[in-house]
Amino acid sequence: MSLLFEEIDSQDSRLGVISLRRRRIPALGDRDIYEVKLGEEFLMSSMFVEAEEALATLGLAAVQGDRLSVVVGGLGLGYTAVAALKDKRIAELFVIEALDTVIEWHQNELVPLGKVLNADVRNHYVQGSFFDLATALETGFVPGSTSKTFDAILLDIDHSPTEFLNADNASFYTTENLSLMAQQLKPDGVFAMWSQNLPEENFAALLKTVFARVDSHVVSFYNPFQNCQSTNSVYVCVKSSE
Repeated sequence: MSLLFEEIDSQDSRLGVISLRRRRIPALGDRDIYEVKLGEEFLMSSMFVEAEEALATLGLAAVQGDRLSVVVGGLGLGYTAVAALKDKRIAELFVIEALDTVIEWHQNELVPLGKVLNADVRNHYVQGSFFDLATALETGFVPGSTSKTFDAILLDIDHSPTEFLNADNASFYTTENLSLMAQQLKPDGVFAMWSQNLPEENFAALLKTVFARVDSHVVSFYNPFQNCQSTNSVYVCVKSSE
C-alpha cells in the first residue's frame, strides 16, 4: 500500500459510527497498522496486541483438561481469538460480538486475522451482546444450547472494570451478574478479563465474592510512540469445584 492512511470502512452502529482504518508510520517501516475507532475514540490498534494475546494465554493456562469449549467476549481485530486457537486443546471457540459490522470485517477478510479465523473450523462468530448473554441463563452464550457450559470465558470489551465502552455495561460488574455468568462455567472453569489499567484492589475483591481464586497479572509492552514500557492487566479467576 502506497498510502499512509486509508479508511477501509465506516458504518453506523447502535453505539455510534464505527470505522476501520489502515495506516503506516514511516519510522516503523512497511508495516500496516489497523485501527478501530468508535466516533472519535480509539478502541484498538494492531500496534498494541500483547495484552489481548496474554488474555488468552494466561486465561487458558489456568484451565484443566482437554476438548475445551471457550467463549471470547469481544472480537475486535481478532487477536485474543487467534491466540486462543493456538491452544490445541480447544475443540470449539465462540466469539461474541455485539456489532455485526465487526463480524463482517472478519468474514470479508478486511482485517488480516479474518482469514485465520475463517479457516479454523473450531471458530464460531455469535452476534449479540456479551453482557446480555452472560446473564440470560434461559438462552446462554450459544443460541439453542441453553444448558451448555464452558471451560473458559475470556472478556475484552470495556476499557477497565470502571471505564465502560457503553454505560449500560456497568451493571455487569456486580456479584449478582458475575455469579449469573459463572453459572455458564464448568466446575474449575476460568473467567479472565483484560483491563487497560493496572490491577484494581476493589475489583479483585469483587471477583473474590464469586470465584474461588483470583489472580491479577500485569502485562508490559513497548510503546514506540512514548519510547517506554506501557502496561495493561489481566484478571484470571477460577470457579470452585462443585
